[in-house]
Amino acid sequence: MPTENTNATVPVGQGAVPLVELWRGDNLESVHQGHAVVMRTDGEVVESWGRPDALIYPRSSCKMVQALPLVESGAAKGLNTAQLALACASHQASAVHVAMVTRWLGDLGLSDDDLRCGAAPPQDMAERDRLICTHEQPCQSHHECSGKHAGFLTLNHHLKGDAEYVDPDHPVQRAVRAAFEEVTGQTSPGYGIDGCSAPNFMTELQGLGLAMARYASASDGAGDRRSRAMAQLRDAMMAHPDMVAGETRACTNLMRAANGRAAVKTGAEAVFVAMLPEQGLGIALKILDGGVRAAEAAITGLLVRHGAIESADPVVMQYIGPMLNRRNRVVGDTRLAPGFI
Repeated sequence: MPTENTNATVPVGQGAVPLVELWRGDNLESVHQGHAVVMRTDGEVVESWGRPDALIYPRSSCKMVQALPLVESGAAKGLNTAQLALACASHQASAVHVAMVTRWLGDLGLSDDDLRCGAAPPQDMAERDRLICTHEQPCQSHHECSGKHAGFLTLNHHLKGDAEYVDPDHPVQRAVRAAFEEVTGQTSPGYGIDGCSAPNFMTELQGLGLAMARYASASDGAGDRRSRAMAQLRDAMMAHPDMVAGETRACTNLMRAANGRAAVKTGAEAVFVAMLPEQGLGIALKILDGGVRAAEAAITGLLVRHGAIESADPVVMQYIGPMLNRRNRVVGDTRLAPGFI
């Protein structure tokens, strides 16, 4: 059965184990420690490394959970699957991402000023160049979390809340916290304020893994409203991997390679999750030092291990294998640490 621990106290640094190594030439240069867990929907820990009970901030890896009240409440009626994927996204603010957020806000009778995520320069180079050439400043719709915030505003319109929808005591965030605690099977011991100003609720890593297993096992044809909402969000992510992140980004690359066998999502400070519908498995991992490259290698290895991506797929070598310098010379390699899968 799922854990119902309401007093999670294991700090993230306790019991971490080596997960990823960086070699330069024949010598070990860096070791990234962390925790990883693979879960079933009944709460069974299929396998783990480090401490599955380590307390973490899931950061943006839990955006599909933050979007759950949007869909479950019926507020998402009329939204298309690309918008649902964008609600789960950490996008790179390409023109298509920004345009969709802008239209979405317009349909609500709102504008960029109604967002509370803050303005941020786009990570998409074409959009960044456009802003420079036209002497425009980035707006809040360029923030990588603007799709999530458009979802928050849609739920807020449904709930008839006030404008400050990121306040932890706002009805939107109370709904998010309730959904988060229910799907993780744990009472969150607290929250921190994320980079986009929304509260980010803490959980044990295995709680996050359990939530992903529940998303993996959800069915759009089920009579349960929550199961249908979970399945809709998961399937939207897999149908629109470009909306979840963007070209060259790991989430998009890995979901394209999985081709419907996995939905994946990264979070700041090297958290990564995956939902594997065919196996009914949820995966969650955290790299202790926040190294994104190591998190991408670790999740790739776990996706291969559990049959979501073929080991010979070229995408695997983007994250595990030879490292090239600017002259395309092999200078080292990224390896999964001995003892990790």
